[in-house]
Amino acid sequence: MKPTLQLRLSQHLALTPQLQQSIKLLQLSTVEMQQELERYLLENPMLERDDEPGEGFSGAQQFDSPVNQESRSEPAEAKEVSSEREQELPSSPGEIDDDRWSSDAGTFTGAGRDEDDDSDPQDIHSANVSLRDHLGWQLGMTQLSERDRALVRFLIDALDDDGYLSTPLVELWETLPPEYEIEVEELDIALRMIQNFDPIGIGARSPHECLALQLKAQPADDERDLALLIVEKYLELLAARDFVKLRRHTGADDEALKAAHLAITRLNPRPGARFAQTEARYIIPDVIVRKLKGKWTAYINPDAYPRLRINRLYAEILSRQRRGNGNLTGQLQEARWLIKNVQQRFDTIHRVTQAIVDRQRQFFEHGEVAMRPLVLREIADILGLHESTVSRVTSQKYMATPRGIFELKYFFGSHVATDTGGACSATAIRALIKQLIGNEDGKKPLSDSQISEILGQQGIVVARRTVAKYRELLNIPPVNLRKTL
Repeated sequence: MKPTLQLRLSQHLALTPQLQQSIKLLQLSTVEMQQELERYLLENPMLERDDEPGEGFSGAQQFDSPVNQESRSEPAEAKEVSSEREQELPSSPGEIDDDRWSSDAGTFTGAGRDEDDDSDPQDIHSANVSLRDHLGWQLGMTQLSERDRALVRFLIDALDDDGYLSTPLVELWETLPPEYEIEVEELDIALRMIQNFDPIGIGARSPHECLALQLKAQPADDERDLALLIVEKYLELLAARDFVKLRRHTGADDEALKAAHLAITRLNPRPGARFAQTEARYIIPDVIVRKLKGKWTAYINPDAYPRLRINRLYAEILSRQRRGNGNLTGQLQEARWLIKNVQQRFDTIHRVTQAIVDRQRQFFEHGEVAMRPLVLREIADILGLHESTVSRVTSQKYMATPRGIFELKYFFGSHVATDTGGACSATAIRALIKQLIGNEDGKKPLSDSQISEILGQQGIVVARRTVAKYRELLNIPPVNLRKTL
């Protein structure tokens, strides 16, 4: 076969560096974008932050987007939103409230703490001292011999983060060198010493023992004795809400069982948890939504809006040179691209967010039960964007509203058909299920089939297994575990 040369004309999509940078910035979260901008600021001397308030983006060329135009047209509203954001916004519904068990050992938080009480000595102590340091400090106050102190320290090091001794004493004893001639009984005595330390319940080998240690530290009365009996022998029946068997085994009436149950729920099953070193992660909302002049309006959060500009000193030096420096000229162009792409990112976020707010305005008025079905393609068609662009915008971007802080993807969801031929959002159905369970009779809780029937009477066709799936997503236990006395 004879080799030949041929010319062909064809078209293919090529992503310019500027377009690649724009796509990358669009899909980053606010925190990730700030980190990326810090990298650009370190690498490019032509780029700097504009620390002057109210300047916005600046540089050799100003780029006016709808974001900047709206922020200048309504400065009073934007300033009011910025100043009142922290006072008015409630906590995010995504925050899990472990309200049954407090971080303080032996304390049941049935109601919230006093808002005026901003400090907790135990929280401050646990934030700076680990569980092992806390126990070691108490060990130093004892009059034990050096040998006994070494055994207690050995067991303290074997405790897990919750304060439990999960490894049996025999297995721990087998790891000790034989030349020390230590008996298992000595380890048992050392463990009992730890169980007398603070917090109460530390050094337990099971939840039964942990709760029993806390009950034994309380003054003896009929309520405590019944709770101790249930914890030591019938804790599984209490967890399964089998009150019939509990009455038969304990011989107690409903009032006594209710009091004992309340006493048990006041205990702390994880006494060492408050000493755990947890890192708080904060969410910076990209957009703030407020109702102004009867219309729900979205504004870019000023705290998430970086202010960048071209370094004027370097720009003037470069303009005075007859023969431009190729390296600085390229960095100047890159800085201009970055400023424009960052501004375009917030412009796109603002457009998508406002479109979501317009489609879900009933949610802002009435809550989750009024959420309507919404898909990415619907927003993409309204704004003339690609569906993948809307997906990037709604990923890891958050909206602050009077009802809480939500990820933009929260407003998108599947739909369920209704008897009238319409559609109901899955989020609204979950809200209805949560509402029904919240108003149910604790002695006769609603089953999944009954909830399905009630929703059917309201025109929402939902199968029992769908109700069970939504209930599990809401972390709501099944009917047998919701039964109360």
